[in-house]
Amino acid sequence: MNTIKFIDLRARYKEEKKQLIKVIDNVLQSGNLILSEENTNLEKKICKYLDTDYCLTLNSGTDALMLALWVLGIKKGDEVITSTVSFIATAASIAHLGAVPVFVDVKDDLNIDPDLIEEKITKNTKAIIPVHWTGKMCDMKKIKAIAKKYKLAVIEDSAQAIGSKYYGKRPGYYSDIATFSTHPLKILNAVGDGGFLTTNNKVYYEAIKKYRNHGMISRDNFEFYGVNSRLDSIHAAVVSYRLDRVDEIIRRRQNNVNLYRKYIKSKHFKIIDCKKYEYNSFTMFVSFAEKRDELKEYLDKNNIESLIYYGTPLHLQTASKYLGYGIGSFPQAEIFCNKVISLPFHQSITKKQIIYISRKINEFYS
Repeated sequence: MNTIKFIDLRARYKEEKKQLIKVIDNVLQSGNLILSEENTNLEKKICKYLDTDYCLTLNSGTDALMLALWVLGIKKGDEVITSTVSFIATAASIAHLGAVPVFVDVKDDLNIDPDLIEEKITKNTKAIIPVHWTGKMCDMKKIKAIAKKYKLAVIEDSAQAIGSKYYGKRPGYYSDIATFSTHPLKILNAVGDGGFLTTNNKVYYEAIKKYRNHGMISRDNFEFYGVNSRLDSIHAAVVSYRLDRVDEIIRRRQNNVNLYRKYIKSKHFKIIDCKKYEYNSFTMFVSFAEKRDELKEYLDKNNIESLIYYGTPLHLQTASKYLGYGIGSFPQAEIFCNKVISLPFHQSITKKQIIYISRKINEFYS
């Protein structure tokens, strides 16, 4: 039996090849490869999809976070509250501006626990970055209320949440700025690194628009020292094409998750529930498994790829050592990170493969 891949970008390319070749050829034929019409068109489409006023395409989700923090005036010594369960970029973007990441423990859905945020607020706290982990949006009503009470900015790390909803609202509704990634492993993906941010604040939009392009006003006029964080036109065109299909991709992934819910019978394997007011886009499918490492080894032996997203919370990463956290600092995150496992569920997987994987999981625990 061939190995069931955790992710299969080649299958997606095969499905889209004819259209993608045409999209890329059109860009190359135009001769405009940087900040072109493709970027402008994509930004307009994203604004319509997310119901937001402004969008800026950027070269990564990490840069989207950094530019959001920059425009909000976050500087050396400021504190920014965020979840200890995320990719390293969330904390790194804070640290790169000289600010201090302040971690908070998570609930059993792996998102930040809003009831633990207030105890972390000090006179140096300037912002909160909730992370919509796996595509499940955080409890934004509570987080927004806390931010309003203490006059804090809110940046949504929505790298995995394109298409997601919370009480019918998409990322950006409850925040000053929402940031997104179009990394190849995301649902809405480019053919390399990429990202964008959205906001309803024109001042933020105009400032970041200049900052992403060296602070340029015109060819020979620079208002300030900016950075190069432009999304090239080929990536923009590919993302634009895929944005038209993103809801279909999400539905296919949701269907695959529901098949796992149906066929995995063991009580030792827990799939995180979705509440009625949540619409999870499932950029990732993360579950909790007893004897996780042994299960992963068993799946490997049966030609099933699985991954661990992530086995080490941010406060226990070597990069975070200077912050002074240790084992026991955030017990919920540490317990969950020892159990998390991600199964293949991409839009190209077959029902037969899902049934096979489910059967092997049931066999392992029996």
